Amino acid sequence: MDHILYWNDVALEANRVDFTAIPAGETRPRPEQGGPTLSSRALAIVHLAMYDAHAGIVNTPSTLPRYIATPPTPSTPTTNAAAAVAAAAHTALCALYPRQRAFFEARLLGAGLTGAGISIAHDFGVRVAREHLADRGKDPGVSDAQYSASMAKPNHRPDPQNPGQGFHAPHYGRDSKCFAVKDRHELNAPPVPGQPAYLSALRQVRGKGIAPELTGTLPSGSAARSNDETVAGLYWAYDGARELGTPPRLYNQIVRQVAIEKNNNADKNAALFALVNAAMADAGVLAWEEKYKHNLWRPVVGLREHDDSMGPVASAPAAHIVADCDPLWLPLGAPASNSADSNGTPPFPAYPSGHATFGAAALHMTRLFYGRPDGDRAADSLFPASFVSDELNGVTRDNHGTARPRHARSFTGGLWDMILENGLSRVYLGVHWEFDAFATTGGVFDKNKNVGGVPLGLAIAEDMWKFGGMKGPKKSTV
Repeated sequence: MDHILYWNDVALEANRVDFTAIPAGETRPRPEQGGPTLSSRALAIVHLAMYDAHAGIVNTPSTLPRYIATPPTPSTPTTNAAAAVAAAAHTALCALYPRQRAFFEARLLGAGLTGAGISIAHDFGVRVAREHLADRGKDPGVSDAQYSASMAKPNHRPDPQNPGQGFHAPHYGRDSKCFAVKDRHELNAPPVPGQPAYLSALRQVRGKGIAPELTGTLPSGSAARSNDETVAGLYWAYDGARELGTPPRLYNQIVRQVAIEKNNNADKNAALFALVNAAMADAGVLAWEEKYKHNLWRPVVGLREHDDSMGPVASAPAAHIVADCDPLWLPLGAPASNSADSNGTPPFPAYPSGHATFGAAALHMTRLFYGRPDGDRAADSLFPASFVSDELNGVTRDNHGTARPRHARSFTGGLWDMILENGLSRVYLGVHWEFDAFATTGGVFDKNKNVGGVPLGLAIAEDMWKFGGMKGPKKSTV
């Protein structure tokens, strides 16, 4: 295993532990880099620091240009890129996850660093990481202080099953600078109540996303969720659950498998993982900016209040509610794996889907890296093997304490099929509308409509690729 893959593994373990370990004196995990926003930011800082440390030692700017040009290459030449990367990763990880310092120290010792120039390379890596941490030092937090929810329809409000959940990162997207994109990409507005595309999505998620115990309440003719769709919903989840972490960890796991199968050298891995994680960090920024701009409610509120007589600001009384309103509807929910907590709905607006945006940004960046052309929206052969999600690995337990079976899932259309299924999986959990992932025409992905997280993630990846490409990421101007 090369030094990039080694420290990528450490970073992914840090994400998992961050959502698992319970601090002394507390009763549940309290992540240091909570939510998909901060966890994608942390992974980007670590991997960009690793990239610059590696690139600074290799010192071939025509093929591996620096993301941040300072500090310059070591004054005393050294070829010990592994030591520089180790120091950069260790320094960044300790700053981002201070409660896990002992683990990082152990992995630094376990890296088996040898060869000449270790101290010079180590000092260089430390200084590189500090530059990256300083570069992101003014990023906003994810607090919902000074944010208040609108009661008007169809604005987002907390999950009725978890009314005290608050609002995750309402200021983060708007107030963050991007990592690597040239433009702050925007989406068209989503469908809203009264529009045919919205009603179609409502009827779809009512059947496909419903809690199992409520399936008998569905109207005759409703398309209920299949067993395979239930598996797909669980497979892609990683909703900050214990032992699992967040979606950026899942997409890194997939990219790792591709990189290993492609037999990448350290140069390629340094560039690939920097690009993938910077793309996801920008997905976190831009998706959250769009989320709170459009502020669309989740299905659990939208279905329960679909009639005009429902909700805190009902527009008119009614003798009977419309057939598409289900005031008692509940979702299957984002799985609270490895705990006894209830499944729930994430604490931020629906549109666009963060899962869809992160997945499309990461996996399409990987497609571009391995030669798929800009604008390509077709099946590929970049993932011929199967992949076992930690949600369905034979060990992870549901919230009733029962271990889910191990499931090896294959994708005939490669990474492209993964992008689409990942987006739709959220409908099968009942936490998203279909258009949160992408618009459809005739039931299939419509590449010509700028609606949902998949188009946003694709735009982020292609922007970065044009701006930086295989030669390595370049620093954003926005």
